[in-house]
Amino acid sequence: MELPAIVVNVKTYRQATGEAAVSLAHIMEEVRRETGASLVIAVQAADIYRVAQAVDIPVWAQHLDPVTYGSHTGWTLPESLVEAGACGVLLNHSEHQLRIADIAAALGRARKAGLETIVCADNIAVTRAVAALEPDLVAVEPPGLIGGEVSVTSAEPEIVVGAVSAVESISPRTAVLCGAGVKTGEDIRTALELGAAGVLLASGVVKAAHPKKVLLEMAEALIPQ
Repeated sequence: MELPAIVVNVKTYRQATGEAAVSLAHIMEEVRRETGASLVIAVQAADIYRVAQAVDIPVWAQHLDPVTYGSHTGWTLPESLVEAGACGVLLNHSEHQLRIADIAAALGRARKAGLETIVCADNIAVTRAVAALEPDLVAVEPPGLIGGEVSVTSAEPEIVVGAVSAVESISPRTAVLCGAGVKTGEDIRTALELGAAGVLLASGVVKAAHPKKVLLEMAEALIPQ
């Protein structure tokens, strides 16, 4: 992933399921082409192939399971995500939390399959524990602000600063994203000023009346003037 970056997690929103996910990915690709900003989309497993076939921006999975080829009905095999076109995976989102041992196992399988990784953390203590596992990125997101109208960058900037400091001291190779309530270009400028290497967001783009307009404002804030 090129940094700084905007990572859009489409969750299971109707506005980005199936062909709607392809449409949003096309919009993100247009914004990348027009601005040069690094944009990444994380889609449902069932949509990875169709989206990856349609666009050139990085397509990520929203989860994987630390299983290998064999008898694992209903689990998500890392290699199957790669075959579908994913180049990275989001782990431990507040809506799909894992125990630390399971995060470690999932990271090991992701690395073996060749997937980049973002591990979510809801506070500085969890950020420290996750950083010790050396993922490619940690995304700090206070759960109470996710999907809300107030960005973490204004409501709890100390969490972003603390997460960046913690990760730098434990795993310098790991970059930090922030999320929760991020909806504007100003939110992104502030995130970068606080030391983050980008943002992880969802509803601010996926549920926007005009996603391209929102993304253009965010992308312009991401690019140094």
